[in-house]
Amino acid sequence: MIAASRGFAKRWARLAESDQYSLSPGSRVAVIGGGPAGSMFSYFLLDFAEIANLDLQVDIFEPRYFTHCGPAGCNHCGGIVSESLLQRLATEGIELPSHVVQRGVESYTLHMDVGTVRLNAPGLEKRIAAVYRGNGPRESEPLHQISFDGYLNELAVEKGARMVRRMVTAMERTGDCIEVRCADGHHRNYDLAVVATGINSHFVESICGSTAPIRQPKKTTTFICEFRLGRSMIEETLGDSMHVFLLDIPRLEFAALIPKGDYATLCMLGDDIDDDLIQSFFRSAEFKQCFPDAIIPPHACHCLPRINVQTARYPFDDRIVMIGDSGTTRLFKDGLGAAYRTAKAAARTAVFHGVSAKNFEQHFWPLCRKIDSDNRIGKFVFSVSGLIQRARFSRRAVLRMTALEQAGNNPRKRMSEILWDIFSGSAPYREILGRTVHPAYVGGLIWNLAASNWPSARRRDADTAGQGV
Repeated sequence: MIAASRGFAKRWARLAESDQYSLSPGSRVAVIGGGPAGSMFSYFLLDFAEIANLDLQVDIFEPRYFTHCGPAGCNHCGGIVSESLLQRLATEGIELPSHVVQRGVESYTLHMDVGTVRLNAPGLEKRIAAVYRGNGPRESEPLHQISFDGYLNELAVEKGARMVRRMVTAMERTGDCIEVRCADGHHRNYDLAVVATGINSHFVESICGSTAPIRQPKKTTTFICEFRLGRSMIEETLGDSMHVFLLDIPRLEFAALIPKGDYATLCMLGDDIDDDLIQSFFRSAEFKQCFPDAIIPPHACHCLPRINVQTARYPFDDRIVMIGDSGTTRLFKDGLGAAYRTAKAAARTAVFHGVSAKNFEQHFWPLCRKIDSDNRIGKFVFSVSGLIQRARFSRRAVLRMTALEQAGNNPRKRMSEILWDIFSGSAPYREILGRTVHPAYVGGLIWNLAASNWPSARRRDADTAGQGV
């Protein structure tokens, strides 16, 4: 304890010494990464700078063009945007046009080995939309519409940011500036460097060395692939529903099949997804039944991106801050919402408080800690979900309770609301956990555990659930 206290005191003393950095008229800001976090940071920074009467130069370094198909324009993401995030963005003046949305998702279809049930959105504010982060999968036809990431790029440029089509490979502190270096030899000094590359970039590893105060976030591997089915087939087989799979497959937290235009995106989340786990899932009858004649078509493209599962320690230093997945995000869900929150908090700190480590410690780090704290609760929630996935009798209870709620007229559908929020990330994990200990929910679950596992009820409920209530 004494050693820890001394370590904290030493760190705080260093922060106190560095409390001298701030942006001034003419300051240059480098945003490394042009995904949602980088674009939204640039948008908010320039918006706040206008209020503070600061004339800033903002360069967004992004070598990819999000108008390209396949890896050249891909941002390694399932591409789900919640209605609540769209409403928050709208209050900021960021209106997502209809041509950016591939499909509105009005329901979830939950697949388990004991049956299938459809969950309708609990309310308008909890609906979700499917988008492409680039211009579609490899070998797809060029689309005459803007991707989500491309649209945010345009907004940042309209605000006054400059897109720099170069790949940043290194940055180094030079006096009171941060020198940004690119693969083609280009280099320039900046008053603030914002790392928004995500964690699939080697750049993050290069700035988180053994002697650096910034530490990388903890990560795990996921799997994403695209199936080309055609719009009519998707309408016939998947409809306007996102198909979610809770199966008793070791290390699989959950998988989802998301309809988008001519394609369906599969996203698998779990503990370091590998080929054995992927093949186990592909062999499941529950997944096969989502395709015509239960035949899974070849996928158009696939990737195994890493995702953040634990906040970086610490995602900032003097004149440096890491936002989005590079620093922290919500566990398994709502990564775009976390990008928005961290981008805005970092931009507000930089303009109104300063760009020293101490400034970020006081005004940016509390948000990161809050997200990280909620993620710890989320890990517990997913642990409980894992127990349900492994126990057939509990899966029956979940299916029965959900099916009865969806078929009934009671406005309070406790199991359905919990499942929706777990799948969509529409609510904090703390709130979800609180609802699972409510006496009415616990009582209903116990009753359905008993009722669903009574021999005669088992046969009846299996027949009803199998029809996709």
